[in-house]
Amino acid sequence: MPRESAEAAGNYLTEGYSLRSWLTTHDHKRIALLYMASITAFFFIGGAAATLIRLELATPPGDLVSHDTYNKLFTMHGVIMVWMFLIPSIPSALGNFLMPMMIGARDLAFPRLNLLSWYVYVAGGLFTIAALIAGGVDTGWTFYTPFSTMFSNTHVILVLVGVFIVGFSSILTGLNFIVTVHTMRAPGMTWFRLPLFVWANYATSIILVLATPVLAMTLLLIGLERLFGVGIFDPALGGDPLLFQHLFWFYSHPAVYIMILPAMGVVSEIVPCFSRKRIFGYRFMAYAILGIAVIGFLVWGHHMFVSGQSPYAGMVFSLLSFLVAIPSAIKVFNWTATLYKGSITFSAPMLYALGFVGLFTIGGMTGLVLASLALDVHLTDTYFVVAHFHYIMVGGAVMAYFGGIHFWWPKISGRMYPEIWGRIAALIIFFGFNLTFFPQFLLGYEGMPRRYHTYPEGFQVLNILSSAGASILAVGYLLPLGYFAWSVFYGKRAPDNPWQATGLEWQTPSPPPKHNFAQTPQVDKDAYLYEPQSGSQVAQ
Repeated sequence: MPRESAEAAGNYLTEGYSLRSWLTTHDHKRIALLYMASITAFFFIGGAAATLIRLELATPPGDLVSHDTYNKLFTMHGVIMVWMFLIPSIPSALGNFLMPMMIGARDLAFPRLNLLSWYVYVAGGLFTIAALIAGGVDTGWTFYTPFSTMFSNTHVILVLVGVFIVGFSSILTGLNFIVTVHTMRAPGMTWFRLPLFVWANYATSIILVLATPVLAMTLLLIGLERLFGVGIFDPALGGDPLLFQHLFWFYSHPAVYIMILPAMGVVSEIVPCFSRKRIFGYRFMAYAILGIAVIGFLVWGHHMFVSGQSPYAGMVFSLLSFLVAIPSAIKVFNWTATLYKGSITFSAPMLYALGFVGLFTIGGMTGLVLASLALDVHLTDTYFVVAHFHYIMVGGAVMAYFGGIHFWWPKISGRMYPEIWGRIAALIIFFGFNLTFFPQFLLGYEGMPRRYHTYPEGFQVLNILSSAGASILAVGYLLPLGYFAWSVFYGKRAPDNPWQATGLEWQTPSPPPKHNFAQTPQVDKDAYLYEPQSGSQVAQ
């Protein structure tokens, strides 16, 4: 459809302006924006809790909040960031918006189910937030038993109910994505012509559908033991606390890949575009995504090396932890090989993608340190684990999420953001992140336990550096909120394909029409067929 006729026909943003038109929409793109707004709100609530934590840790004594409040703050931060932001961020926002267009479909397979997933997510999220703010929970986001079942006097049950509800949203989204990819690909869109972003979200959806019910059952068992005294996890009642850890980490380790696989998909779209090269080893990248998803289900026990599980089981889980690093290393190698001799443009999305590769690599390498049995004995429950986790989740997933928003913002909004501010924000986030979390590797190695309210004075310098970095990081996260809002009203109109990217989503107008394509596209080319000499055409 010519651009003039597409504009005359309207786009998904102009299909209706009333609140009712948004709250009853079946359009995957509008639902993606509803998710994006909700996720952003939860992100800043979780970030506020993290800010209070870092302010408290700037001085050795507990002089800002009480120890009970501190426990509730880090629980709030963990619960919100894991279940309300990291897990739904890329699949539910960017995935919802892009996947149908990337495969040449008019919408997801189940549009009403898609809208329901958002309502379930918001209901569960608001229920959880209310419980966390009203009375709080002091168990940590992992809800370890028997503390969560017998000893905590906080609102454990209410928060468990909220997380339980949110889990159904994840299952509905995963089911929708799987059916869509299997049944709604455009003619000629074979499996090995799929964009890697689709592969990543497809693999993530399999994990969501298979792993999330295990978490739901585990949370239900905690509720039964806490309410009725059924001996499941509490040894005083004849239960087994290790059983809880096995069940919880059987979900929560694959959940790491729920967070990081979509991020890998985003980076796999950005790197070839701004290198003007086809992704190196496309099939290996697709198989590596599936390999991470499969092996990720077999690694849960590496969280339990000091829990009392069999040392032989520990050896097996240690080996599997090293094996899961292989497909991750393949992806880092292939991104690097794609960059080699490419016509690289350091636009804002590319800076975020490069930041992801560097920070994810550090997080992955330190994960191998924790996978070593002897080293893990020393480092378990120290700030080394906190730093490793955040290098993967924040340095990885959040950097990629921001990179994806910058990359597809012209398509989402129909407007260009100020490129210079996008680059500045990316650099501030990268610098602030490293200043926040790299000192925590040193703190953990020197023996500072995580979740402590106070600490010896010898740890203060590194904690001050970490808190200073957190303030810089906060500025970096707030900047995009400002210039994206500015761009909606004052940004110049975006062309259909400002980055000269491949992919079916770039063949639609910016912003796209309600049903994406006037006619179902015919795919006759492989993915990522970039021409090196076209690098100068990329929008600056």
